[in-house]
Amino acid sequence: MTKQRLSRRLAAGTATCATFALVAGCGGAAVSPSQAAQQAKQNVRLVDSTPAATGPLDKATWFMPKEPATLDLDNDAAGATTDTVMGNVCERLVQAQPDLTIKPWLAEKYEWKTPETLVFTIRQGVRFHSGNEMTADDVVWSMNRHAADGANESDEYENVSEVRKTGPHEVTVTMKQADAVFLKALAGTGGVVLEREAVESQGDAFGTPRGDDACTGPLELKAWESGRQIVLTKAADYWNQERASKTGELTIRWADDDAVVNSLLTGEADGAYLENIASATRLAGGPNTTVSQGPDTRVWNSMVTERGGLTDVRLRKALALALDRDGVSRAALAGLGVPAAEPVGPGAWGYEAGTFRAASEKLAANAPAKPTPQSIEAAKKLVAEVGATQQIVVASDGTTGRDVIANAIVDAAKKIGLDARIIQIPPQQYGDYYSDAEFRKQADLFTDDYFISKNDPVGFYKNGASDSTVQWVLKDPEYDALVAKAKAELDDAKRADLAVDLAQRWAEAMPWLSVVQSPTTVVLASDVTGVPASGAFRNYPWAADLGAKGE
Repeated sequence: MTKQRLSRRLAAGTATCATFALVAGCGGAAVSPSQAAQQAKQNVRLVDSTPAATGPLDKATWFMPKEPATLDLDNDAAGATTDTVMGNVCERLVQAQPDLTIKPWLAEKYEWKTPETLVFTIRQGVRFHSGNEMTADDVVWSMNRHAADGANESDEYENVSEVRKTGPHEVTVTMKQADAVFLKALAGTGGVVLEREAVESQGDAFGTPRGDDACTGPLELKAWESGRQIVLTKAADYWNQERASKTGELTIRWADDDAVVNSLLTGEADGAYLENIASATRLAGGPNTTVSQGPDTRVWNSMVTERGGLTDVRLRKALALALDRDGVSRAALAGLGVPAAEPVGPGAWGYEAGTFRAASEKLAANAPAKPTPQSIEAAKKLVAEVGATQQIVVASDGTTGRDVIANAIVDAAKKIGLDARIIQIPPQQYGDYYSDAEFRKQADLFTDDYFISKNDPVGFYKNGASDSTVQWVLKDPEYDALVAKAKAELDDAKRADLAVDLAQRWAEAMPWLSVVQSPTTVVLASDVTGVPASGAFRNYPWAADLGAKGE
């Protein structure tokens, strides 16, 4: 759900040979973790996209961490793996680019006629994979499906009062109030156009291994063999031949970290977007693979509950000052993460990037990557101001990333005179922290990797509103009013200034402890290239760009 795309990847970060041994090959000549991390960082390319392909591929094999629960993007069971597959099959009214900007796509243009009226001119000549032409009626039906109660993107439509066809090739969205973030959301699942006839004729089979797709993209669904693989093929009659898929057939499989790494090392796989980016230490700089990283919105954060131990902001700031983020990055992400001063990564900077970069650097200066004697003393003073406090309880589900962060928080607490301990929660229950207030009473902090599907910081910082369902300690009418103002501001430069203000207020209130950014990390076989290295891949037809590398 992009209720802000809570990842809740409860299998992520499991201890593996790739995570801890950091060797040339399990059982091979040992390389120390620090050496492996340093070698990896030297060989990782930092780019929005890998170099463009110069030739086609007949077939390619791609790996993911797990099998999708559904291929219906509106199903609330859809997540990152569903996006990774269907970004190649389904297209949006507007399309996110590898550099995080958006451009008109299935809508050939859009215009805010008034601050509350957004008009789309629907592109003509686009055909679904069934061969039927896309119509404005399909667009209206699709948007209403996304807005329906329980749909994955329904929260993005909260300000929409009506979607209607206003011409043969025109759709008008009327808003209850201006909402600039809505347009950014349409580059995600909220903007996907489906063929109504195809969806309705499939009934309950749609989105399952028994179903077919109902989309317009450069690849189409050939088969979903449950438990084994998904196969996509090049759409023969794709409407935009200039952007036709370079890959003829793509087989997508899923496996744990070690299996993915070994498949890449042996040449069984042509590529993978890594969930556990520490795995890249075995792949960066090797003779058969290349590793690239790009901006993402994904950050590991520790969410503060309303339980009571950390409801005083001074204690939250004290912990933040004493937290060794650099150590977490090295231990959990093999040094391939970035210590985070903010709860959302630079992948949100889809406009006015210079403004956001300057503000981010300012926030980072006040949040040291690792504690210093000065920051420890400042933290101790804050604890002394508060006086006697109850024990801080930190939750983990036993996976590597959460365990590393939980231990770092306990260590930080002890350094500044606070009592803290860790409780272990079964992975199946861990997600209940978001939905069950009674469940949250057992811990003061729980950790998750959190990302949004919109390239707009306002799309994240709206989580600081008093009615948010993902934070429970920031209740500020001024912040609420600023969220409403920022969402309503259609001018990018002005909205960027408001977003910076929200970021500063969030940092002051600190409803979450931000720990480490996890950049998008893509590994490719040495003879292929072309895919995005940024978080845009979740909603962009990355496989269509995958092709052969020139000599």
